[in-house]
Amino acid sequence: MTAERTTGFTDIDHGHWSLRYLPPWMRPYGRLARWDRPIGIWLLMLPCWWSAALGAAPEWARLAGWMALLALGALAMRGAGCTWNDIVDRKVDARVERTRGRPLPAGEVTVRNALIWMVLQALVAAVVLFKLNKFAGLVALLSLVLVAIYPTMKRFTYWPQVILGLAFNWGALVGYAAVTGTLSWATFALYVGGVAWTLVYDTIYAMQDQRDDAIVGVRSTARRFAAAPRRWLTLFAALAMAAWTAAGLLGGLQAGYFVLLAGVGLHLVWQIALLKPNDQADCLMRFKSNAWLGLLLTAAVIAGHAA
Repeated sequence: MTAERTTGFTDIDHGHWSLRYLPPWMRPYGRLARWDRPIGIWLLMLPCWWSAALGAAPEWARLAGWMALLALGALAMRGAGCTWNDIVDRKVDARVERTRGRPLPAGEVTVRNALIWMVLQALVAAVVLFKLNKFAGLVALLSLVLVAIYPTMKRFTYWPQVILGLAFNWGALVGYAAVTGTLSWATFALYVGGVAWTLVYDTIYAMQDQRDDAIVGVRSTARRFAAAPRRWLTLFAALAMAAWTAAGLLGGLQAGYFVLLAGVGLHLVWQIALLKPNDQADCLMRFKSNAWLGLLLTAAVIAGHAA
């Protein structure tokens, strides 16, 4: 995982390799795809890995191949989704301090070129899609509805994080379907847990923009729960842990899974108990730490297959 740095209140990481080594004309496109902020790739990819591990382990070589393929798909889909999000949100982004320097509101890229870039990334994702069995491909395609509508949700509901969670954790269904050609109750439990987890980390992420969001009229769970954030975050964390515990039981996983799952629970306690809701740097740090949580859950699923 690449460290991410910000300058002031912008979300541009000037030290990232994509802003140092890509040709100048390509750098805005890398930023549209969020290559300079890889945490989103991890958060999209890790649910794929959980369910692939549930279906493929202990066939480790087979699992490694699926994890690599799903990583490529997550990279392409996240880039295409972020580009679409920036196209839809370009006027709102121009009014928010953290995002006004993004390529579209800053005038570095035209809407036409951003659309072309989105299609190119989607084509890469399509290549990965064709590597899947028909059932898994159909499951993956169903997620596009969620990807398409998510950017508009913050205008109509204080719960856009629910739609984001439904979209970002869809891989918890796709990974297992790709490996086995089926779905299981355990994969649905992984998925439900992932959605609840997203409500934790993306509420924390949205806390960075509460002031500007209130001025612009953008809605979020961070604003909805501003009076008692820890109470709600604790509820979502408890739901995630309950669902992931059920996944282990339904999937017949061994003790190793539940030992590492306890570590996942401790990570959630650390995030919520020490969170500083009005400190942008603290919120960003805790948000990014969720890549480690997701990796720990991946390790838990793998350990659960060990004899």
